[in-house]
Amino acid sequence: MNQTLLYLLGSLLLVGVAVGLAFYGPYYEVGIASWYGPGFDGNLTANGEIYDMNAVSAAHKTLPFGTIVRVVELDTGRSIVVRINDRGPFVDGRIIDLSKGAARELGIVDKGITDVGLRIVRWP
Repeated sequence: MNQTLLYLLGSLLLVGVAVGLAFYGPYYEVGIASWYGPGFDGNLTANGEIYDMNAVSAAHKTLPFGTIVRVVELDTGRSIVVRINDRGPFVDGRIIDLSKGAARELGIVDKGITDVGLRIVRWP
């Protein structure tokens, strides 16, 4: 009985730490985010999907396809969770390209670029 209770409490603690790190833990990467859409909508992404600029997705230079990432805008603290399905950005100093739909939800369409932190929510 005591072992079962200890196992259950330990499991709950580990899950709590994992969830806490996903929201408040250290950033995997910090840099500039941009968004892309016009001119790419309907084309194939690097992983073979059809790009929908109004959907929520992102491009990253090295993260594996299917990685789920929380993108946190550093100025406002707003965040969005995206799935990596493309490669880019191909502009020096930028770390992630968001789809227009993701940029809209993050509130950065008019800004074009913004400082962000990336947290890995789930590896593929």
